[in-house]
Parts: sequence; C-alpha cells; structure tokens
Amino acid sequence: MKLAPLLAQYLYTHKRLDLPGFGTFLLDPSVILEPESNKQNKPAILEGVSFENNPTIKETPGLIEYISLHTGKLKALAAADLDSHLGLALQFLNIGKPFLLEGIGNLVKVRSGEFTFTSGQVMPSTLKVQPVKEASPANLKEEAHTEFKSVFYTRKTKISWKKPLAASFIVAGLAFAIWGGYTVYKRTTAKNNEAPAKEKEPQGETSLVTDTTSWPKDSLASSQPIAVNPADNYKFIIETSAKERALSRYGKLKGFGLDVRMETMDSASFKLFFILPAAITDTARIVDSLGGLYTPAGSKAYIENQVPE
Repeated sequence: MKLAPLLAQYLYTHKRLDLPGFGTFLLDPSVILEPESNKQNKPAILEGVSFENNPTIKETPGLIEYISLHTGKLKALAAADLDSHLGLALQFLNIGKPFLLEGIGNLVKVRSGEFTFTSGQVMPSTLKVQPVKEASPANLKEEAHTEFKSVFYTRKTKISWKKPLAASFIVAGLAFAIWGGYTVYKRTTAKNNEAPAKEKEPQGETSLVTDTTSWPKDSLASSQPIAVNPADNYKFIIETSAKERALSRYGKLKGFGLDVRMETMDSASFKLFFILPAAITDTARIVDSLGGLYTPAGSKAYIENQVPE
C-alpha cells in the first residue's frame, strides 16, 4: 500500500496531520467527507483544510502506528518509509518544484524558506485506504515461521521467506568477498616486503642512488588530488503506457505543476519521466520514492540513462 493515501486518510480521520520538517495540516471538524456515489463524477476540492508552517515539529507516534497497522510493517520500517517520503518531498521543493500530497493539496517553497499550501482534490473512493482483514487461524499457521505475528495480513506475506533468504545470500557473498580481498592483500603485502629486503643487500653506491631517486616519485604520486564527481542528471521513468493513458496521466501531473516529461519512439508506447539531479548513491532511493508516488500498481519505476548537462 502506498504511503500518500495513508497520510490523506489519517488527516480525514484525525483532523490533524503533523509532518516533521514541514508543519501541521488541520481539517475543520465540521467538514464531512462522503465517498463518491458515481465513479464518473469529478473529485471535489477539499474544503476546510489549512496548513501551519513549523519545520521544528516532531514525529507523531500516532501517525507511525497508523502506517504500521495499515501496511503490516514494523513501526521502525513504517518510520523509515515516512522519512524517505518526506525526504523526496524536500528534494522537489528545494529545486523549486511543487510537491503533491494526494488527497490533501500542493506545497510550494517560497524565497523566505516557508511553505505555501494550496488545497487539492478529495481522494477518490478507489484510492481510499481499506482496513486490512484480520488473519484467520489457517493463515496464522502458515506464518508461524516468521519472527512476529500480526492480526493484519496481505497476500505478500505468503512469499516473505524469500527476502530473508536473499539477505542471507547477500551477507554470505559480502563475507566471501571481504575474505578474498584480505587474502590477496596479505599475499601482495608479503611480496612487497620481500622485494625491499633483497634490494637492501650491499650492491655498492648504485643501489643507494636508486633508492634516493625513488622518493620524489612516491611523494608526487601521493600528493595528487582525488577528483570527486558532482551529482549528475538522471532520467527517472515512472510509467510506460499506451497513448490514451499516457496523455491523460501527463495532463493530470502537469495540472499539479510537476515538471513531468513524455516521449515515444513508435507512437504506440509512451514514457512519462522526470529529469532530476542526484548522486549515484541516491538513485535507488529516489526510484523507490517516485515509484511509490506516481507509478501505477503492477508497474515499477526505473532509471533509463544518465542525461548530459
């Protein structure tokens, strides 16, 4: 389950949403949100919602517990997902791009450093959070091998054993690589120690001259500066779909003020993507965050290539 709908649902239910680093969203208690009776009706504008700037506000335990219950994750993982989601929002806002909170509205960072808020559309009923069904006794028996049991289960828990197994292979591979590197290092060091020992044998003045002339080369090599590559621009693909779907999705995202782009090679398959600056170590996290926000269910976001500056 994506995180954005949970934040909107939490605001609808509790009338208050505190986001660390941003501030507080308040919903008028008199506002009653009714589900849409017809899917063809246009979503209504969310009324009675306001925003108070407060970057120093702390994380709300109630929100973390709410996310944990509706995703089936531990509270620590739920807190990490929320932190990643808000980190991506700050990246968009810091480069002058508006950030859409689905079901709530848009945030924009102004020159003073504060955030301005524009109310958005009420979340459609098809996107509203549905409570996870309680686990039956049969499901509890199937999940007896896991580290903890929860009353909330999703279908994905049936293959949860694959993740620990994959993690075990990764850890074993890393341990083997470290051991192999250490072994090679010991052998190389032993050979290097043997070579100077042979050179120190008395060979007249010639060997002394050879030793003294090698010092400037070593000192020059060690004084060379190490270049650090700056952040590059990357092409993050969020969706690949047919023409009608792509044009509809493109228009909707553009309507939110996002710098989304679209391209096609054969007029049959269209790609929607963002071009963002990022360090190579941050690309995986940005792909996950973009996928959680803008990629439809059943699809995955990915990086296509590096874009020249």
